[in-house]
Amino acid sequence: MKRFLAHLLLAFSCLSSGVHAEDPTSLRVMTLNLLHGGVRLGQPLSQSVKVITEAKADLVGVQETHAGSVNNAAIIAKALEWHHFDQGGRTSIISRHPIVGHTPRKWGVHIKLPSGRIIHAYNAHLRPAPYQPYQLAGIPYGDYPFIKTEAEAVHWAKSARGDQVEQLLGELKTSLKAGHICFLTGDLNEPSHQDWTAPVVTAGRIPIPVAYPTTRSIVAAGMLDGYRSAFPDPVKHPGWTWTPTTLPSDPKDRHDRIDYVFSNLPAKAIQQAAVVGESKAHAKIVVKPWPTDHRAVVVEYRFPPKPK
Repeated sequence: MKRFLAHLLLAFSCLSSGVHAEDPTSLRVMTLNLLHGGVRLGQPLSQSVKVITEAKADLVGVQETHAGSVNNAAIIAKALEWHHFDQGGRTSIISRHPIVGHTPRKWGVHIKLPSGRIIHAYNAHLRPAPYQPYQLAGIPYGDYPFIKTEAEAVHWAKSARGDQVEQLLGELKTSLKAGHICFLTGDLNEPSHQDWTAPVVTAGRIPIPVAYPTTRSIVAAGMLDGYRSAFPDPVKHPGWTWTPTTLPSDPKDRHDRIDYVFSNLPAKAIQQAAVVGESKAHAKIVVKPWPTDHRAVVVEYRFPPKPK
C-alpha cells in the first residue's frame, strides 16, 4: 500500500500542484461516483485521480468510495495531498482546503478557505431503487411494478428516497438559516424536475413530464442546480450523467442526469459548469479511459466579497 501511494503521489504531484484556483474567492465543486471504489471497470485508481485533476476541482463529493473494505476516496485524497472526511455509507468528501468540522449526522462538513471563510459542503448518495425512469420505460430493475403516470412516479420516488431527503435537508436547512455558503453534491439516483419537462417530451426523450420530488425539495430549500443554471435548456444541454456504459438507443437502459452540484449562491456566481466523461459527444472535459459508470459534474463558483 505504501509503495502504491508513493507511485500515485509521484505521478500526480505535478498535476495537483497546478490546479489551485488563482482567485481565492473561486471554488470548483465536483460530484463523482467512483463505482465500487473506482476500480470495478478495470482501471487503476490513478485514473480516478486523473478525473479530478483534469476537472481542476477543489472540492469533491464522492460516492461508492469503497473497493471491498478499503475506502479508496481516502487514498485518492492522500495522492492529491488533500483533506478527507468519511461520511459513512460509502460516501466521502475530499477537499483541497482544510475540513474543520462536520454536521451531527455527517451529511455535511465545514471547510476553511484561505480567506478564513467557513463554507458548508454536503454530499449524498440516495437509494437507487425503485428507479422511476426504468419503471416508466418498462425496464426490469428489482421487484417493482411498471408505472405510467406522473403521480405514480412521484409516489415511488418519495417511497424510495423521501426519508433520506428529509434527513439531509434537516441538516442543510440549519446551515442555510445560519447564513453559510453551502454546496450539495451527490448521486441522487433520480432525475431533475427541471429536465423532465414538456419540451423534452416533445423532443421524444421522455414519455411524460414529471415533477421529481427530490430536486424540487432541494431547490425549494434555497439551492440552485449549478449545471441547469448554467445551461437552462434541457433539450439543447441534457447533461446526462447516467450512463456512459450503454448507448442512448439501448432499449434496456435510459439516459438521464442524476448527478448534481447545488449551491445557495446566486446564478451570477456560476462561472462555468461541465460534464466530465468519456467522449466529446457527452462531456466537455474528456478523460480516457473513463473509470466509472457515471459521468461527473464540475461547477466553478465565484464568491461575493467576505463581509468585514
